[in-house]
Amino acid sequence: MSDRFRELSQVALGELNAVFGRMNDNAVRGLLEKIKESDRIFLLGAGREGLSTREFAMRLMHVGKQSYWVWDDTTPSMREGDLFICACGSADVEHENTLCDNAKKTGATLALVTPSARGHILDIADLVVKVPATAYKAVYESDEDHVPTTQMMGNQFEQALLVLFDVLIMMYCEEMGISNEEMEARHRNIE
Repeated sequence: MSDRFRELSQVALGELNAVFGRMNDNAVRGLLEKIKESDRIFLLGAGREGLSTREFAMRLMHVGKQSYWVWDDTTPSMREGDLFICACGSADVEHENTLCDNAKKTGATLALVTPSARGHILDIADLVVKVPATAYKAVYESDEDHVPTTQMMGNQFEQALLVLFDVLIMMYCEEMGISNEEMEARHRNIE
């Protein structure tokens, strides 16, 4: 009897390994440095990309940053000096385009995390982290350097976002001397 679960999990892990094998410190250093210098960080993503990005908002709070998930009712107004991080597979989704345009008008720095080679948000972003993963309905050049996938509907990019953001937090903590205990002290304490 075959162990299909093990086989498919190895497929997913192998694909992620291939994605991160094409990235290095230089690919994410600009975003990490911008996170270090920004007091307030706003985050945007849609669908499952958004779920991975919202997890990052929580971890940024745990390391002591003021972080805001754009869709929350308690999100304050954006201003010059703020960092706005958008994760978008196609770099061109109408409602995200509008939010990114509006963020740029406030003077915030726009950072885009995407695998795409073209798109409106890519054109206006101040900082881009390219993740060579396959996203759902992403627009690719025929020679675009992304890892092919056997997974469905953008899983690979969405999974890569989650891991990328966790690794960025690991790097941030290591470089800023933040311990797990400090992070845990900021975790919600009423559950």
